[in-house]
Amino acid sequence: MDLKLADKKAFISGSTAGIGYAIAERFLKEGAEVVINGRTEESVSKAVSSLKTSTGSEKVSGVAADFSKVEDVNRLISTVPEIDILINNAGIFEPKSFEEIPDEDWFRFFELNVMSGVRLSRHYLPKMLQKNWGRIIFISSESGVFIPEEMIHYGMTKTAQISISRGLAELTKGTNVTVNSILPGPTKSKGVGIFIEDLAKSNKTSTEEVEKDFFKNMRPTSLIQRFASVEEVANTVVYFSSPLASATNGASIRVEGGLVKSIL
Repeated sequence: MDLKLADKKAFISGSTAGIGYAIAERFLKEGAEVVINGRTEESVSKAVSSLKTSTGSEKVSGVAADFSKVEDVNRLISTVPEIDILINNAGIFEPKSFEEIPDEDWFRFFELNVMSGVRLSRHYLPKMLQKNWGRIIFISSESGVFIPEEMIHYGMTKTAQISISRGLAELTKGTNVTVNSILPGPTKSKGVGIFIEDLAKSNKTSTEEVEKDFFKNMRPTSLIQRFASVEEVANTVVYFSSPLASATNGASIRVEGGLVKSIL
């Protein structure tokens, strides 16, 4: 299927690894121009080189920026003033008991997970509306509607992303600009993969058993009973970023394996 992205320019925050990297790779394979992002010049340069090798495309560049620093965000915007597609993917997570989460962590999670997308959208959305085409996608999570007790502060930021996405979509009424949120479920990113391997070693068991136990005890409502791959999430993101998805706006699109037991 041709997603008609060959003449589009996409920026993906937090894209030197994991879901963000997979999204960048899929965009490049569809012929789009891609700008990736990481916190350091080294990580960005390495990812750009890897993407060129894996896709055979030279239409990729990168900008280093730490989204916890406003000055870095402003510098990024001045470096990349216009795009067609914005993927707000940058974010952090950390399991921690509610009573052990200090105020500083609540603010840190909100600053990075929520305000990163707010600041970028505030700059790029008016430009998209002016040219009457654009896509903004927030990479939220099933944790935004199915708040994990071990990561309440993380779940809070993901709920906020869904709300902001829907609100911004209201500003696009009658245009060819859309704003949506994507809700991945448990996904086997690089970090999760390492965590599973370490847990398997410490418990002297296999990664398969660790995964099986996770879905049996931690996420029993999952219908697929496995981690999604980063490619499965990326496929969904890139499709809803394309001209083919023009009738989907203000939506929360799930890629969580049926974990959330709701028909809405």
